[in-house]
Amino acid sequence: MAASPAPGREDAIMAVEQGHVARPGSQSSSSNSTDQDGSFAQSRTRTSAASGRAPAWWKVRLFRGMLKDVRRRAPFYWSDWTDAWDYRVVPATVYMYFANILPALAFSLDMFTKTDMSYGVNEVLLASVLGSIVFAVLAAQPLVIVGVTGPITVFNYTVYDIITPTGTNFFAFMCWVCLWSLVMHCALAFTNACNGLRYVTRFSCDIFGFYVAFIYIQKGIQVLTHQGYDEAFYLSIMVSLLVLGFAYGCGIVGESTMFQHYIRVFVKDYGTPLTIVFFTGFVRIGRMDGVQLQTLPTSKAFFPTADRGWLIHFWDISISDVFLAIPFAILLTILFYFDHNVSSLIAQGSEFPLRKPAGFHWDLFLLGLTTGVSGLLGIPAPNGLIPQAPFHTASLCVTKIVPASEDNDSKDHPTAVIDHVVEQRVSNLAQGLLTLGTMTGPLLIALHLIPRGVLAGLFLVMGVQALEANGITLKILFLLRDRALTLASDPLRRVSKRALYAFVSLQLLGFSATFAITQTIAAVGFPVFIFALVPLRTWAMPRWFTSEELGLMDGPTASEFTMVSVGGNFGEGDGEGDGSGVMASAENTAVSSDEELAERGQRVGAVAARDFGDRGRLGEGERVQHHGVVGEEMEMRRLSGAARRRSTASRQGAVRWT
Repeated sequence: MAASPAPGREDAIMAVEQGHVARPGSQSSSSNSTDQDGSFAQSRTRTSAASGRAPAWWKVRLFRGMLKDVRRRAPFYWSDWTDAWDYRVVPATVYMYFANILPALAFSLDMFTKTDMSYGVNEVLLASVLGSIVFAVLAAQPLVIVGVTGPITVFNYTVYDIITPTGTNFFAFMCWVCLWSLVMHCALAFTNACNGLRYVTRFSCDIFGFYVAFIYIQKGIQVLTHQGYDEAFYLSIMVSLLVLGFAYGCGIVGESTMFQHYIRVFVKDYGTPLTIVFFTGFVRIGRMDGVQLQTLPTSKAFFPTADRGWLIHFWDISISDVFLAIPFAILLTILFYFDHNVSSLIAQGSEFPLRKPAGFHWDLFLLGLTTGVSGLLGIPAPNGLIPQAPFHTASLCVTKIVPASEDNDSKDHPTAVIDHVVEQRVSNLAQGLLTLGTMTGPLLIALHLIPRGVLAGLFLVMGVQALEANGITLKILFLLRDRALTLASDPLRRVSKRALYAFVSLQLLGFSATFAITQTIAAVGFPVFIFALVPLRTWAMPRWFTSEELGLMDGPTASEFTMVSVGGNFGEGDGEGDGSGVMASAENTAVSSDEELAERGQRVGAVAARDFGDRGRLGEGERVQHHGVVGEEMEMRRLSGAARRRSTASRQGAVRWT
């Protein structure tokens, strides 16, 4: 007798649609699931037939993705504001304000020197404000932090180096680049081009994250090398290393078992901002006060750095230059399509138990609008930030301490697990408004006091933290570790060393090619190298590795719940596993068409809005089980403040919330 197929991703989606919520200890839920096996099997059969009748690629249903993104997310809009009544929003706002503004200021220093003072502090601050407010209020993915990134910095000063020698007005030319890019972003959003994100796996995301981390470290070192060779140079090096050590140490203490729980939470939430403030004043102590350290250059409040107005005269340019901007706009669009969407994927990664649907098509449309407005204002175009975007989600995670006596695999000591994420819009909006306030005169004076060595230290901190959590780094550490001392449950132990060395070598080769081209005048073309990683993984690597090896070494970046907006994850149900060390069932091979998944995703959003809304929240022991989601069971809990207090009181302090 043939075994019945394991519940797949369509079963999970249909279960949510029909209201079949599995609750532990519920007999009715169990029998209900059993009764539905026949209907699920019929659904898979219908799905296979539907997949066979998928429309031809040239038959594009315009605006379909955008409309469904809005319909899925709209029921949650009010709760996006009311759910912000949570303590986690406060440290997340403070942390993201510093984590966004300080690297942006350092990038402004980089562009200030390399574009002959065309871009400065106010331009970068205004770009961050524009991205934060628009995406916090209107986006379908408000957790994504938007601002000025390292890649767009490289793009801007490379275009400056190419265009300025020809005598072309740089701001007018960049305005046309952004306007053309606006048209291209809209075309991609209208034609549902974000469906291609289903082919973006952790292979590509890890390479890009590795590249961004090295850009941060490189910029930190560059800031130090520009300090000269006198005592200011050595003091700047010392301060930057102290900032690195203290800020990184705060992260270690926050994740450790040292001190009381509330002390660890405070150190983790506010350690980095307080480190910046402390060392800004530290260099004024004693004999160090006599050293002339370079600080951040600023300008008048709310005025551009250059002698111009905020509106760019984009008509003061020749027709030939208008069309010359098109190739640059194509490169900018490729960069933003990949950079922003990868930021969104990582910020909504499978490690975060999110309960509100995503919307990639709508957000790409918004990104096009902010790009066009940036060109008209003469400011750098903002887009999704790495690593700030995932850091933002991580800072909003509510964790609980599971005692050793409870559902704990280790059995010998308590562990901290993520219970849920505070999904809301206030923290992103608040840090944007704080950034706007930073453009006022008094705060610009305060920014002018920050030594460049402190900014260099912050660059190093963010680069090291991003490298530490990167998949490439983790695989390299696994290869260097004594195999006899690795956990037997580690999925990478099931992969041959030859395959693992080859996989990591390909990732390092992709990173090296991208990083190398950014060091040349051809840096404007580096988005092509980044985008080429996707077809390499999708079509070439399956010829070099077995599906089992790829399933263990790679996997989807986000869960299927998040990827409903773009038609699901690539490889799920195709024998390539889920990247978690568990191969997909061979019997679960039916894959819905993109359109059918999008339709079902819309219904899932509506049902989730009803079930997970403000009216009724599940208790501590109740959960919705989604099977087949990135190889693990995703628990979506909703605890109101009252329910949380009752649960905590009943456990008499056994579970502590952060």
